[in-house]
Amino acid sequence: MSALLQIANLRKHFDLGRGRVLHAVDGITLDVGEREVVGLVGESGCGKTTLGRAIAGLHDKTSGEVRYRGVLLPARYGSEDFRRWARKIQMIFQDPYSSLDPRMTLGEIVAEGPVLHGTWRRAEVQERTAAWLERVGLSPDQMSRYPHEFSGGQRQRIGIARALALEPELVICDEPISALDVSVQAQVVNLLADLKASMGLTLLFIAHDLSMVRYVSDRMAVMYLGQLVELGRSDDVYFRPMHPYTQALIASNPEADPELERRREPSPPRGEVPSPVNLAPGCRFAGRCPHVMDVCRARDPVWREVEPGRFVACFLYGEE
Repeated sequence: MSALLQIANLRKHFDLGRGRVLHAVDGITLDVGEREVVGLVGESGCGKTTLGRAIAGLHDKTSGEVRYRGVLLPARYGSEDFRRWARKIQMIFQDPYSSLDPRMTLGEIVAEGPVLHGTWRRAEVQERTAAWLERVGLSPDQMSRYPHEFSGGQRQRIGIARALALEPELVICDEPISALDVSVQAQVVNLLADLKASMGLTLLFIAHDLSMVRYVSDRMAVMYLGQLVELGRSDDVYFRPMHPYTQALIASNPEADPELERRREPSPPRGEVPSPVNLAPGCRFAGRCPHVMDVCRARDPVWREVEPGRFVACFLYGEE
């Protein structure tokens, strides 16, 4: 599978002043194949959203490279860069309400991108907007309504229609289901699956729900405190986790069967997540890991391929 997106040693740091630096994304290397779905999971605050926004150009890159079909994306986007790359890379945001302009109607929101980029002629805006609304399960009769008049699930469908109206190749889905009820989550996930199949989309799917990510993704990447700790086929990572952090995440995932869940002993990762500000050398998970060794506190583990297609950053699996 050819790589549509190539990320090499990407970093995004925020200068907090007084010598303090927040390491939001700290050395991510990841390839995403064409028409592939890669799920990105991890605890809140680990940098998943920052990574997605850096790929889309909404955050400047501190260092490292992001290539799209081999073309290097700029470290800092200007207006022309957004105009060029917005037709290729789009993002569905986590909060379906705050990401929509409350002063714009549904029709204006969906049509704005294609009109600005000149992909829709003025004469066909009404017709094509109506077609997109039907495609995401909304009625063209709602075109003149405003975001506050819709439910959370409907607003997320509006966000999906807005992102896909430009017919991009890569869509970064930033926790598109976390703010929705369970029944609505299934509807949105099935909608994305249908659109991926019909449009040949490539998805970077960011979420907390490991079971859902396993269901929708070809591969799963696990992120902890700005770094990837494990990557592999979704079923392999879910059923045979290798990194201690992934093992703890899987163990804390609730069982679907209520009887099994009641009998299960809770086993969350011990300790607290360290601050991402001015991080010390060593494995980020060392303070919470049941298998910690002296070397874990001394230097960072190397991101290595331990099996074909399976990558782990952990000293339990050898050193260079």
